[in-house]
Amino acid sequence: MKRWTKKSLDALAVTLGEAYPDAKCALEHMDPFQLVVATILSAQCTDARVNLVTPGLFLRFPDALALAQAEQSELETLIRSTGFFRNKARNLIGMAHALVERHGGEVPREAQALGALPGVGQKTANVVLANAFGIPALAVDTHIFRVARRLGLSEASTPEKVEADLCALFPRETWIELHHLLIFHGRRTCDARKPDCPNCCTLDLCPTGTGKIADPHSGKRLSTGPVGEMG
Repeated sequence: MKRWTKKSLDALAVTLGEAYPDAKCALEHMDPFQLVVATILSAQCTDARVNLVTPGLFLRFPDALALAQAEQSELETLIRSTGFFRNKARNLIGMAHALVERHGGEVPREAQALGALPGVGQKTANVVLANAFGIPALAVDTHIFRVARRLGLSEASTPEKVEADLCALFPRETWIELHHLLIFHGRRTCDARKPDCPNCCTLDLCPTGTGKIADPHSGKRLSTGPVGEMG
């Protein structure tokens, strides 16, 4: 694993911030309830697709009470294009019931209470805490999982363990911004199949891009530059 120092971690954060000044939550929402719903729908689906579906969904079911009373078949029709629509519909209705019964229809601000909602795991809870309430949290999605391992920030094999490694490396007050920066980097540059290493802003800091280690994602070696000690 790359031996990151405070200096190199700071350099990484600055570099990503300069490369992606527009980094933010890509799921369009107006309140915590809408963000919970959108995040559940985003599983195995693009944020762009979710953003096409949610306006009509929220018009029909504007709050937890309305969604709790939804017919499964109608909800499935509305969210079909996001994939896995039957399971997502069950989770959404169950989540809405739980909000009404346990929290007065409001989305809780506590990680444990959020994570206990149907369809809401650790990643979704962290997304909501960070983006709806401004509470430092670092959700690890497929992009962050891939990027963090390629950069040598973590060698962990699960998103939860990668999250723990990242949270140990970076100050708590940077977690929300870092989450968005790593996602944007994964989407725009550090692609799963064809990472654009030659034009990557983090190349000098990346053990995978410089060929020091095999790509943890593909198992192949990506040698795009001189192999030397990175600071």
